[in-house]
Amino acid sequence: MGLSDGPAGSGRGCRLLRPPAPAPALPGARLLRLPESEAASPERSGWTEALRAAVAELRAGAVVAVPTDTLYGLACSASCSAALSCVYRLKGRSEAKPLAVCLGRVADVYRYCQVKVPRELLEDLFPGPVTLVMERSEELNKDLNPFTPLVGIRIPDHAFMLDLAQMFEGPLALTSANLSSQASSLSVEEFQDLWPHLSLVIDGGPIGDSQSPECRLGSTVVDLSVPGKFGIIRPGCALENTTAILQQKYGLLPSQGSCS
Repeated sequence: MGLSDGPAGSGRGCRLLRPPAPAPALPGARLLRLPESEAASPERSGWTEALRAAVAELRAGAVVAVPTDTLYGLACSASCSAALSCVYRLKGRSEAKPLAVCLGRVADVYRYCQVKVPRELLEDLFPGPVTLVMERSEELNKDLNPFTPLVGIRIPDHAFMLDLAQMFEGPLALTSANLSSQASSLSVEEFQDLWPHLSLVIDGGPIGDSQSPECRLGSTVVDLSVPGKFGIIRPGCALENTTAILQQKYGLLPSQGSCS
């Protein structure tokens, strides 16, 4: 799907995987259910169908809503400059704010980043509710966060997202599924205003307790670009466990000004 084919880059309308309740589906929406387990039979076919649909849209330069281990997010190909612009436009997000990169394996981090910490540290934190900020490599699209030499890496602890990132076989740009400055989303119903501007909405069900403010904190964002040190950019939902691993297991020191 081309990004110029409709509002904010969508030409085929929103296809919703698993119909929301009680909200009615959008006209023309394709209704599918994302299985709770990717291994369950005969539900496996539904899981595979969702993956194939998402990969096809992402490879076509579209923006897709996805569930993660923390919040619902918007994903697009990090290699598609038009898709990156579309994400900023539909969210009303300042272009001075970076997008994270979602990968499917720890091994992929070494392709897109200059890693200055032990591999074991990455494996202790990934997959999980953290974003690790490191120096970017030349492999990443220069239009992705062109204002900074750093990039935040996510490997969500979510079965669908891991499968999606691995099947896509490239870096995905990832940000929260909400209008800029509004609350983060724990269900697809909470960002219905964005549906008409998306090519695909994947409903993995509610994420956490919608009544708990802690569930909307998003990932813990950590700067690991300076050898031997770490900086907490955003405390997020996994601050205590993350800092314990960094300090107690690997002996990293908090950088000056870190909010840890």
